[in-house]
Formats: sequence, C-alpha cells, structure tokens
Amino acid sequence: MTSSISIPRRRLLQGAAASVVLPSFAALAQVPARQFRIGHQKGALSILKGRGTLEKRLAPLGVSVKWTEFTAGPVQLEALNVGSIDFGDVGEAPPIFAQAAGAPLAYVAATLQRPQSEAVLVPKGSAIKTVAELKGKKIALNKGSNVHYFIVKLFEKHGLQYSDLNLVFLPPADARAAFEKGSVDAWVIWDPFLAAAEKSLEARILADATGVVGNRSYYFSSLGYAAKNADVLAIAIEEINKVDDWGTAHRNDLAAEFAALWGLPKPVADLTVARAVYGTGPITKAILAEQQKIADTFFDLKLIPRKISVLEAAAAGIA
Repeated sequence: MTSSISIPRRRLLQGAAASVVLPSFAALAQVPARQFRIGHQKGALSILKGRGTLEKRLAPLGVSVKWTEFTAGPVQLEALNVGSIDFGDVGEAPPIFAQAAGAPLAYVAATLQRPQSEAVLVPKGSAIKTVAELKGKKIALNKGSNVHYFIVKLFEKHGLQYSDLNLVFLPPADARAAFEKGSVDAWVIWDPFLAAAEKSLEARILADATGVVGNRSYYFSSLGYAAKNADVLAIAIEEINKVDDWGTAHRNDLAAEFAALWGLPKPVADLTVARAVYGTGPITKAILAEQQKIADTFFDLKLIPRKISVLEAAAAGIA
C-alpha cells in the first residue's frame, strides 16, 4: 500500500518541480528585444527611413525600429519628455527650451554649420539695402527659434541693440502671408521656406548668417536611453552620415527626394540643397559651447525661465 502510494507522489513532486523550473526558462526566452523609437521631420531622417539600412544594421543586435513623423522639433522634444520616443532631429533653439523646462535631453550628434541656410529677406523692390536700415522696421520671425538668435547677433554685429528691433512673432506660414501682404518689412527665415520665398516671391536676401552664427542641427536622445544604448546611437549616426555623404555627392537626386517630401517645386529644393553643407558628427565641448551662448542669450532676453548648463545635456564620451 505504501509503495503504491509513494511512487505516484514522487512523480507528482517531480512534475511539480518541472512546472516551477520550465516557466523560468520560458521567461528567459521571451526577454523583449530593445526598441529604438525615432521621431523625425521631413528631412534627412525621412530619407534614412526610406532606405531601410538602419533596420538592417540594428537587427543583429535585436533592436527593433519604430518611426513617428512630427511637424516640428519642439513637438518631438515634448514626445521625448513623456517617454514616447528615444531619438530625433531638431534645430539649435528647441533643445534649449526643453532643457530649461527639465526635459531629460541628451545631445548625441550635430550637423556641420549651415549659415547660408537662414537669412533676412526683404520684398522685391524694397528700399532697405543695409541691416542698419532695419532699425525700427517690422521684422517677422518665429519666436525663440534659431533665427531669433540670428537676428539678435546680426544687430549686435552692426552696432544695433535688441531694443532697436521691432519684432513680429509669427510661425513660418503666417509670416509668409504677412510678408506677401506687406504687413512686415522683413522676414527672418530658414530653408526651405527661404528658398520658396526667393523663387515664388522674388524676395531678396538682405543678409544670411555667414560670419554671424553657425546654424547647426542636432540629433538628440534622452540621458537614460543614451546611457544604456550607446551602440544603437553610434550606428544611427553612422547611417545618417552615410545619407549626408550620398547627398553631398548626388545633390540633384537629394533635391528630388526633398521636393517630394516637402511637396515643393524642384527648383526650391535645388536652391535649398545647393547652399546646404552636409555632414554629421559627434558632439564636442566646442559645439556645446556654441549652444551655451544661445542659451545665455535666451536667458538674458527672458525667453527661458532659468539659466542652464548645456553641458549637463551631453551624452557620455564627448570630445
């Protein structure tokens, strides 16, 4: 009787042990792959998405890629702040506002400087011939943007003060409408809006940013993601730079792709691409020093609520 009962019990115990051990192996087998969630505007990252090369590079690392398109850099940074994306592209100014607001921003790469890609425009036939003549004139621009910093430094270069500016804060579409109607005397804007106004309105460039400010774009992540996924970010930057290198060597083809992305005539994209400088590289302390100057200027102008140290938003290993 004892034997007939004990054997089933042993089997029962063995089965119970197996039921404990096997799920742990199953759990190990189901460790989720890493994700790389990319926010992008209609630009270089969109072209990289179309190539599919990043997915191929990251697949052996068990990294899946998810793309989300945004209309502007600040919206991408809001998504980063709430944990919806891990990576994105943006101009000079939005990261400063994001950091001042407490976002866990990390700069991970920067483009080469593109000073010819932003400028002050005046209408065709305008009597304004010099920067000094802008004193007191109505100037449209996007508040707190890279061109806001540009016009401040442009006025300083020509011996004028911020108080000499009569700024009308408008987003690009509204600024163009005001410019067309003659409601403003000048418009400070970047490509491709700049090129579109030159081509379709015959607007004249009064001054671009050459010798005034650098005008870079940046690629960003969060401090937490950058600390744990340096390998993923390094591969992403390599692939972005490959697109830049291709674009430099094939400007006509790049312009055709941009024209389709932007929904603009090819000549507008041609002009935008012709004066752009392409190339993406690592963040350096010198580059962050450029950003610090912008941050300090925006604080002095009371555009951000507190002084920030841009260096605190640097991923590990900057040069």
